[in-house]
Amino acid sequence: MIAEFRLPDLGEGLPEAELVQWLVAEGDEIALNQTLAEVETAKAIVELPSPHAGRVHTLHAAAGEVVAVGSLIISFVVGSDDDARDDDGDDAGPAPAEPAREPHLVGYGAAPASTARPARRRRGRGGLATGDSEVRAAAPHDAVHALEPEPDLVERPRSTPPVRRLAKDLGVELRTVVPTGPGGLITRADVEAHARTAPPSPRAPAPAAERPTPGAATPAAASDDLRIPVRGVRKHTAAAMVQSAFTAPHATVFLTVDVTASMTLLASLRDDRRLAGTRIGILALAAKATCLALARHPMLNARWGDEEIVQWGRVNLGIAAATERGLIVPNVKDAGRLGLAELADAIGHLAETARAGRTNPAALSGGTFSITNVGVFGVDAGTPILNPGEAGILALGTVRRTPWEHEGQVALRDVLTLSLSFDHRVVDGEQGARFLADVGAVLREPGRAMLLA
Repeated sequence: MIAEFRLPDLGEGLPEAELVQWLVAEGDEIALNQTLAEVETAKAIVELPSPHAGRVHTLHAAAGEVVAVGSLIISFVVGSDDDARDDDGDDAGPAPAEPAREPHLVGYGAAPASTARPARRRRGRGGLATGDSEVRAAAPHDAVHALEPEPDLVERPRSTPPVRRLAKDLGVELRTVVPTGPGGLITRADVEAHARTAPPSPRAPAPAAERPTPGAATPAAASDDLRIPVRGVRKHTAAAMVQSAFTAPHATVFLTVDVTASMTLLASLRDDRRLAGTRIGILALAAKATCLALARHPMLNARWGDEEIVQWGRVNLGIAAATERGLIVPNVKDAGRLGLAELADAIGHLAETARAGRTNPAALSGGTFSITNVGVFGVDAGTPILNPGEAGILALGTVRRTPWEHEGQVALRDVLTLSLSFDHRVVDGEQGARFLADVGAVLREPGRAMLLA
């Protein structure tokens, strides 16, 4: 029999993912839980394990394609080949009134849903409500117009989304490209070869309403302008920041702290052989101070819920990480229960997996408070934006050797600035200030951690 596998929700609540690469091919024998493919969500690259043992029948999506959650991506032969042939025969019965399409091209074109298998749709196993499923749901008088093919979609060249983006960037009209791929598929090489041998296709004139008025100042047309598609981590980050900035009323307070004692402590810990292999830096020390302060000020470890404020019983400490794909904030689960060395190891592991793009989706959800270390870029302070669903975020500035008053004398001291943004619906100004003062007190005198523990 034929078993289908649709792109699952990877635990992040995201609507789509990009198929990075297939690790299997049609006809391959596979085992249960064998890795089928790598997909990139808005947060990380995730491996997809096989839910079946058997043989790969059809790959329904190509590498580089952005696939919606719930879309069919692969089908398997499970059991005997006779069962598979029976299933194929059922599907081939009432064929749709459109040219036959190759199975591995399912999901391409203007109406992906129209390429779904008709027999399987009649069994109630259809995918997302797109394409022809939307036409059936429309009113009768609307359906007549919806079924009429649009001029731009008639005989649309067959290509993948990345190839269409490349053609747009190079100014290549796909209808003029000679395809060399299977089944008339236009490949990246086809587009690049056409761009080298033919002039760019002229752009359609702008509508009259959009044309600039004579004499109006307009930016010069520059061929070196770069248009970057908004997707993946950038798209997710943008949506999250807009949601947070325009939902939670932010307030930010600052505190400059003499951390000379902390830097001395860190230097001594680096020389401790028992901690060989563990990198304990100012970020780990600040993270520990944050956990101690959150125990005294639980309103910072909370979430606004309209009808109630939820105070979390544990601290899942988010650590902002800048990666090649953009900003992500994985979190250390139950960070308040970890010692300093354990916390440093956990933070180091999060940073390593984030840079490699291998962050576990579970680490990207459930955060309760976050820290961002802008000091690594030489920045002194900032006004960080809250992670949606959290009530506080702490920014660490860079540690600078600065003339500073110490015991009645001016001396060179190690100084950094702490910036705390908080949700003013949840946290009052006094609570935010007291919390920040406690974090600063531990960094100023690490021995005070004994009083807060």
